[in-house]
Amino acid sequence: MNQNVFKNKKILITGHTGFKGSWLSAWLSTLGAKVYGFSNEVPTKPSNYELIKNVFEGDVRGDVRDFNELFDYTKEIMPDFVFHLAAQPIVLDSYKDPVKTISTNVMGVTNIMEALRVLNHKCSCIIITSDKCYDNVEWNYGYREIDALGGKDPYSGSKGAAELIVRSYFNSFFKNKDSNVRICVGRAGNVIGGGDWSDYRIVPDCINAWINNDKLEIRNPNSTRPWQHVLEPLGGYIKLVKNLSNNIELNGEAFNFGPSNIENRTVGDVVNELKKFWPKSKQVNLANNNKFPHEAGLLKLNCEKALKFLDWTASLDFKETTKWTGEWFYSYYNKSLKETTKLTFNQIEKFNNIIFKN
Repeated sequence: MNQNVFKNKKILITGHTGFKGSWLSAWLSTLGAKVYGFSNEVPTKPSNYELIKNVFEGDVRGDVRDFNELFDYTKEIMPDFVFHLAAQPIVLDSYKDPVKTISTNVMGVTNIMEALRVLNHKCSCIIITSDKCYDNVEWNYGYREIDALGGKDPYSGSKGAAELIVRSYFNSFFKNKDSNVRICVGRAGNVIGGGDWSDYRIVPDCINAWINNDKLEIRNPNSTRPWQHVLEPLGGYIKLVKNLSNNIELNGEAFNFGPSNIENRTVGDVVNELKKFWPKSKQVNLANNNKFPHEAGLLKLNCEKALKFLDWTASLDFKETTKWTGEWFYSYYNKSLKETTKLTFNQIEKFNNIIFKN
């Protein structure tokens, strides 16, 4: 793929201070893009954003629920590409504050759609949702892009609702072949990697317990997820937006990005691989998951569409994924921040060469 398509192009990333947003920002900066970020806060401390924040041409704090704030910044930039990642991303937090989750995830999407509709300038936009947008009945085959949307918890429901908003805007305003705005949706499975300190996620839970010499409590050790390194779906989003800008036939489509089903592993498998980097860590406690709200036990994605139309497939196997993750956190807690920042960009370069070798 010719990556020069991004050179000197203006790219707006909402949620750029988050785990995925910061890695995406760093990656696009290496491709010569002018990266602009819009986010209401730095969601964790520490954060990967703090290591890579010098890559931004513009870096503002704003709430995606506030249309005027988002519109004014988008108008100021007039971006060539948009990646909308801003969200309330935690399932358990959605039980604590469902209104915030729904307003952020649904109105955030609505406001970016409306901003692009009103501005009506040439732009390709990827809306990032989640594999949890599907009506998950925990069957054994992977969900396809044509399967039903839904959700048993406020987070999943908000992601399904966000997709319906995107679909309605596409059919109402962006479907015409003469439209200046092109839209696609990216759905990804659970991602892991260096720099993730979010609450209620298995890797940060492990790291926080082990560096503090605490026992680790696992909520659902047998839950199966399509684990992948954070760079995997980001590479898919980058390929998708590039192809979208050149191929009108992709306009309005949704794509899954996840590992092959043979790489689906349990939460316990992830813990066991990461422990190799903390061999003196204390034993793992299995929690009584009856005290926690519902979380899906089994979730798989079918990614044949991404392979067919984007020539995208996952590149790292499970052991490589956990190794890259463990090495990053080992560097952060045992080496200098400068060395860890260098490792971030080294991993990006290495992965970039893997997936764009042709």
